[in-house]
Amino acid sequence: MNPLRISTRRLLAAVAVLGLGPVLAVPAAALGAPLDAAGAAGGQPPSTQVLAKAPPDECFAGIGQPYPAGPPCETGQAKVNQAYLWGMTRAGRTLFFGTGANVNCLTSGRTLENTVPTQNADWVCEYGESQIAKRNPQLPVKLGDHRIPRLYTYDTRSNQLTEKTDLVKAASPDDATRLQNTVGIRAAGNYGGVALLGGPALGESINLFAFDTDTGAFLGSHNFTAYGNIRHFTVADDALYAGVGVGNNGGNRGHVLRWMGSKTDPFNFVQVATLPAQAADLTVHEGRIFVTTWPGATEEFGEEATEAAEPTEPPASIASVWMSPKLSDGEPGLTPSDDAAWQQVWNVASYEPDPVVAYTYGLGGLASYGGYLYWGTMHVPMKATSLHLSIYPPVDEAGITATAQNTQRAISIYRGKGFGSSKQKVDLLYGATELPAFDPEANNGVGAWTTKSTNYTPKYGAAGFGNPYNNYTWKMAVAAGKLYVGTMDWSYLAKEFGQQTAAQLGLSPQMGDVLAKAPAAAAAPPGMRATAEIPEAVYGGDLYAFSSTRKAAATISDTGVGNYLNYGVRNMVVDGPNLYLGMANPMNLRTDPNDDVPEGGWELIKLKAGC
Repeated sequence: MNPLRISTRRLLAAVAVLGLGPVLAVPAAALGAPLDAAGAAGGQPPSTQVLAKAPPDECFAGIGQPYPAGPPCETGQAKVNQAYLWGMTRAGRTLFFGTGANVNCLTSGRTLENTVPTQNADWVCEYGESQIAKRNPQLPVKLGDHRIPRLYTYDTRSNQLTEKTDLVKAASPDDATRLQNTVGIRAAGNYGGVALLGGPALGESINLFAFDTDTGAFLGSHNFTAYGNIRHFTVADDALYAGVGVGNNGGNRGHVLRWMGSKTDPFNFVQVATLPAQAADLTVHEGRIFVTTWPGATEEFGEEATEAAEPTEPPASIASVWMSPKLSDGEPGLTPSDDAAWQQVWNVASYEPDPVVAYTYGLGGLASYGGYLYWGTMHVPMKATSLHLSIYPPVDEAGITATAQNTQRAISIYRGKGFGSSKQKVDLLYGATELPAFDPEANNGVGAWTTKSTNYTPKYGAAGFGNPYNNYTWKMAVAAGKLYVGTMDWSYLAKEFGQQTAAQLGLSPQMGDVLAKAPAAAAAPPGMRATAEIPEAVYGGDLYAFSSTRKAAATISDTGVGNYLNYGVRNMVVDGPNLYLGMANPMNLRTDPNDDVPEGGWELIKLKAGC
């Protein structure tokens, strides 16, 4: 038996127990003021404007306490629930976008099973103690911080922000209920005069909301019971496509859908791909659609595997890059006849030597640039550590520390060409030549960590663009001849998240500090791991740009594009030389404009990419 192989049944059982499925997120006035040169010195590009920001929308008086009236709040403190500008699309001069509320609480609850109420100076997660949960006892505790998402348009010429939420709520009781039951507006796309915005519902389905891009009118909503998650849309050869997942949060398998609708029939889709894992992002490259996936599980990987039958290949549901048939073959674009004709052209097991860690990878943003397809990985904080500890429990705290440090992964960035041919070539741009892998048979069956080759040599630098806390490759976009890459950086959350994870796993508070510093320790030289610290100077999500296929990426901002509480660049939409950024910022208690800390809540930022 290969000691680095693990029974698929055992792995999936641990995944089920830990809940380690894929992660789940008054109108703000247009600010319009360019940020000053002082901001640029801290990582803020001088060619940016904050166009809109989430306002406080609730008053908070303590965990489990009734919410006071407001805002403005005569008692308690202002709270901003709307955390992510989650799905965004541009139709001419108009941006259509939607939000997600308290997404870090939903992620921690749904993905890591942390449901103990938590409050600190930056955010609060009430879980089952929230007034929402108390009024709706059928709502799972892990979703107690759910709030209705918001829908907006933004006119890029008049700088006018218009909220569409009440328009949907007033349309009909069914439309209002669908919006109320939507976790967040995670995906947005438009074609043929129709903008579609939607996301996962509270059950195992998705809700979509349609708008007329010419008039802004609401066209209706629809619940799709066949699908459990939706992340992105793309337009390819005059057709709109969407990537979806099936089952709870999309964790069973995936599909690609082609929109066949119109203004009078806006929810008409056909299925053009079946994948063993849910679709994450998708783009067009060399006349085909390429899709990245999040890990999932289907019957074939759970029922047929046994403890005695170790797989010789990673499950097909592992995070992968999939390629469609040529869009020019057969009928124009993809049709249902292409459903089974997609090809897996790359998966994370070709890089990651530890099979348990490999199973926790997701893939995120991808883009076609300079004749190459670029893509990157995604890593839910503490997910690989928690899964590894459950499968191979260490015998002491030294073993827990070793597992914590050896399971940390920052994002790795790749590019490739010639997919599906004998000339296929994949380059690692940022990553590692070697990574730790656990050998359970070593040390007389106690197990030991060893260093294994990744089969790659990074072309430009270390994983995470050199930042060990860069954990999501959230979005890629090409503007003004450059490839932009937006990330999530979880360093600001690390201390609190480490303590939460330690408590969930029954570990000491001291081990919480070890977990929080594990990414920094893993990236440090062995002799300095004990003194590694979270890199406070680079709090905030990062934005990078490749100016050609022959150069390393340049750092545009490593501090949240002007607000270090913006822990990620969740969205990017191109408009000629301009790039519109949708930021993720779940610091729901940071609402005081008079203190020395920036404010929480989503932001819409304009970047002049041509500068």
